[in-house]
Amino acid sequence: MSDPMDVLAPEHRRLRIGDSWRDAASGATFAVEDPATGTTVAEVADAGVADGLAALDAASRAAAQWASIPPRRRSELLTATYRALTDRSEEVARLITLEMGKPLAEARAEVAYGAEFFRWFAEEAVRVEGRYSTAPAGGYRILTVPKPVGPCVFVTPWNFPLAMGARKIAPALAAGCTTVTKPAAQTPLTMLLLARIMEEVGVPAGVVNVVTTRRAGEVVSALLADTRTRKVSFTGSTEVGRVLLRQAADNVLRTSMELGGNAALIVCADADLDVALRGALVAKMRNIGESCIAANRIYVEEPVREEFTKRFTERMGALVVGRGFDDGVDVGALIDGPSVAKLDDLVADAVGRGARVLTGGVRPDGPGHFYPPTVLVDVPDDARMLREEIFGPVAPIIGFTSDDEVMAKANDTEHGLVGYVFTRDLQRALRFAEGLQTGMIGVNRGLISDPSAPFGGVKQSGIGKEGSHEGILEYLDVTYAAIDLP
Repeated sequence: MSDPMDVLAPEHRRLRIGDSWRDAASGATFAVEDPATGTTVAEVADAGVADGLAALDAASRAAAQWASIPPRRRSELLTATYRALTDRSEEVARLITLEMGKPLAEARAEVAYGAEFFRWFAEEAVRVEGRYSTAPAGGYRILTVPKPVGPCVFVTPWNFPLAMGARKIAPALAAGCTTVTKPAAQTPLTMLLLARIMEEVGVPAGVVNVVTTRRAGEVVSALLADTRTRKVSFTGSTEVGRVLLRQAADNVLRTSMELGGNAALIVCADADLDVALRGALVAKMRNIGESCIAANRIYVEEPVREEFTKRFTERMGALVVGRGFDDGVDVGALIDGPSVAKLDDLVADAVGRGARVLTGGVRPDGPGHFYPPTVLVDVPDDARMLREEIFGPVAPIIGFTSDDEVMAKANDTEHGLVGYVFTRDLQRALRFAEGLQTGMIGVNRGLISDPSAPFGGVKQSGIGKEGSHEGILEYLDVTYAAIDLP
């Protein structure tokens, strides 16, 4: 088995700024760990404020030229990126598994998903349109012209190290914006590889800049304080999102925020239980449960609660835990030690309040950051895991007796990213779709992510949409011209 690091030469483990790969100004580096073994797999540059501002310099210098490039040419470069990622899918996937821990099959799926954003927005790049019309009162014409917002700062998470960057970079480039991306310190290698691939396909220098750092707070704060930055997009926790929104307010920046979730998955008594079980397993366990759209709370109507719980527990207990590169592994390593400790705390809290563990619930001995698929029942309403984002392979199951009851419980959260409902009653499904206070809803489906669909939440789960036609609008300002024409 080849070393996944072979795809990223040492010179490309540095900062990508303008037309060069460079060390941090201080010369500092930090280690990237394989979460399955706890061993260091690479050292990357640890940027400071000066490095972040140098990346913004490069993005600012390239902005006017990139915005003036014909949309068709921008489209061709995005298409070339899609093809390169598709052609190199296996090596990109292996790098994702190495630094993030997910099973290789899931990493391959992420590459396909991330690449699709470049294909989708290649098509959107040539469809940015303005409007020309007669003013209702006559006497002049109304002309609207969409324009790129300008240099963008992206802060991306570790759970989907390729896809979350692609979901921001692709629409920004399609719209004519330049970018500075700060990937998560746990998973910087995949973003560096993406920058290298985009350099190879011909994306001009300064359009895609990547700054790796452990000092995210000070570097990102400096970028948002600089008036050349015109937009910030962040995927991560609600707590950090609030901080960035406050900082963005000083320069009145355009913002896109995809924040935390607390998804309720509702299984009605009339559901097809086979469909519900498959959907619940996907919604809970995709990406090891380390997903903002993971099912956090599973509500099952009483007539089918016992059967659903038995069958779901059997499926969870049968999942194989291990290193993501090993054959037959369903559940890889969590990202780090604190993530495992959090799951321990949430389970202990629930058990202390009366919950029962049906499978899992005990972290294994040995190296790596592993936690077994876990199912709990008799979970009381005041358990922390019903209030906090679990972000791991732990599933609480709660019974319900009426739609009004479960709707109220599902909506009793500050979050509003996604909800799931399983029912064969169309009218019931529509009532849930209208009543759940979320930006997205999966109906008889546990997987909703699609580059052609608008992804985003309401309440404290975020602002704005990513993907779909709405995704490119996040990177466009509109100028209106009133033209005298009696």
